[in-house]
Amino acid sequence: DVQLVESGGGSVQAGGSLRLSCAASGYTTITNCMTWFRQAPGKEREGVAAMHTGDGISYYTDSVRGRFTIHRDNAKNTLYLQMNILKPEDTAMYYCAASRFSEAASCGGFSWYQFAFWGQGTQVTVS
Repeated sequence: DVQLVESGGGSVQAGGSLRLSCAASGYTTITNCMTWFRQAPGKEREGVAAMHTGDGISYYTDSVRGRFTIHRDNAKNTLYLQMNILKPEDTAMYYCAASRFSEAASCGGFSWYQFAFWGQGTQVTVS
């Protein structure tokens, strides 16, 4: 199995920055896609950014493109989400998720119900 632990959330003023971390452990080689999702109160869960670990290609939802960057540190087996120019609309619980897809393009589909492994989440509040 795979264990995911998020960290780095907090409260920040609009325009500020945060970097979220997702530490992965266990049999991580069974996955090839890692994705950041978020869910705000009263809102549906939405995909934020994803990376296919096989080819390094990343995907972003339109609302964060240009402000957020997903990247990884293979040596530390950690996925990061650098969030800049944060807006109140970014306030949500952020989750790291991992799964394996037969096609790389599926990694950018942001279909949360297709992900097998999830972290516990880290809260981001922007005011």
